[in-house]
Amino acid sequence: MTIESFPGSSGYIDAGVDKKITYFSNTYVLGLTVVAGIGGLLFGYDTGVISGALLYIRDDFKAVDESSFLQETIVSMALVGAMIGAAAGGWINDAYGRKRATLLADVIFAFGSLVMAGAPDPYVLIMGRLLVGLGVGVASVTAPMYIAEAAPSEIRGGLVSTNVLMITGGQFLSYLVNLAFTEVPGTWRWMLGVAAVPAIVQFFLMLFLPESPRWLYMKKSKSEAIVVLSKIYDPYRLEEELDQLSSALEEENQRKNAVSYLDVFRIKEIRLAFFTGAGLQAFQQFTGINTVMYYSPTIVQMAGFSSNQLALLLSLVVALMNAAGTVVGINLIDHFGRRKLALSSLSGVFFSLILLSVAFFLESSGFANVGWIAVLGLALYIAFFAPGMGPVPWTVNSEIYPEAYRGICGGMSATVNWISNLIVAQSFLSVADAVGTGWTFMILAGISVAAFGFVVAFVPETKGLTFDEVEKIWKERAWGNGNGSESESLLETGEES
Repeated sequence: MTIESFPGSSGYIDAGVDKKITYFSNTYVLGLTVVAGIGGLLFGYDTGVISGALLYIRDDFKAVDESSFLQETIVSMALVGAMIGAAAGGWINDAYGRKRATLLADVIFAFGSLVMAGAPDPYVLIMGRLLVGLGVGVASVTAPMYIAEAAPSEIRGGLVSTNVLMITGGQFLSYLVNLAFTEVPGTWRWMLGVAAVPAIVQFFLMLFLPESPRWLYMKKSKSEAIVVLSKIYDPYRLEEELDQLSSALEEENQRKNAVSYLDVFRIKEIRLAFFTGAGLQAFQQFTGINTVMYYSPTIVQMAGFSSNQLALLLSLVVALMNAAGTVVGINLIDHFGRRKLALSSLSGVFFSLILLSVAFFLESSGFANVGWIAVLGLALYIAFFAPGMGPVPWTVNSEIYPEAYRGICGGMSATVNWISNLIVAQSFLSVADAVGTGWTFMILAGISVAAFGFVVAFVPETKGLTFDEVEKIWKERAWGNGNGSESESLLETGEES
């Protein structure tokens, strides 16, 4: 492995045949990735912190303590905001760029955090939750898109997965913050208000970073795009990238009609790509990840561990495993491939959910000391889910759409993720009460089988392919225009390279 730097650059990546691109080959790209990934940290922190904060909110507001509806609303209003933010975020990204979208998300999130911290009553708190949700929704679209468009195709998957690492890291951080502020006056206000800090940090760091070079070339200034791209690629690769961007721009200019949401369903190749991307996002949630993340203390107690402290400690271990598993995924996704990683992940998820189901069936039948089987099932679930179905849907969605539709489709698919997230979060306990916890996990296991079939049938391998090569796959799948052999060769290249 060698790295070649040129005077005055931030460390060009050499694309020669004897050079291997790694995640640390270019500190400039790595810096863009880390700063953009703070949006993922906000995402993860917000989804995790409310579980602990709610305990203390109930102590301060009698109305919340007496109303399950208010408690559910406080939790779920951020998800409602995220749906709206994700839906609008696609249009904002296309119209104003990835950088401005990030800055907007930071402002909204920081303001919402401060509103929550100072909320005099539950209703102002709910408004603050809506605002932070809006910021998270925009960030959930923008961060993976920005990273993908600044990353060389050889390491794009791993760099986009860094955003997922920040999400899982944010969830783990939220549990640590919850523990840190338990003995501090104004406990929940600190828990929720401190989230403004990373948003403010990202805002100021982002001011010094460039716009996505791909967006610059297509929408604003070719010369500015070339300046940014020259810090990412050596001259040989830079010429290739500019040729691809030129072709993409020419094709976009030939479209007579402006891009619209209806195009996603009207144009066959876009429809196929969106169906695949949105399907992955939905299956990510419906295979139960946020059941585990939101309700792991409850699941542990359902398994027979009545101690609140032990339940919280085991949940902290689950969150740490989620973050560690994502690191494994980052290292595998560009070597093993998106498709194979998802299929391997879903296989393990299926067996883990079966183990959880068996544990609860045994517990309900009167068997003693089976709680550790459930804990083992939780641990195995995270170990299999985090490296695959955690990062793969976000990575695939950042690279399967044509330039003109990347913002719109990315926003729509992220909205599908948030809607699915809300359905799972709001239904798990009710379904468990209705049919039993064992059958609930059996249902999730069945969904994981359906997800496996979906990946086999619809998800192409995009590892190592350029955006133009991925776009060609969808066109040939849609129209079968006599170039099927070329499409197959691209698919094979992605799987073998």
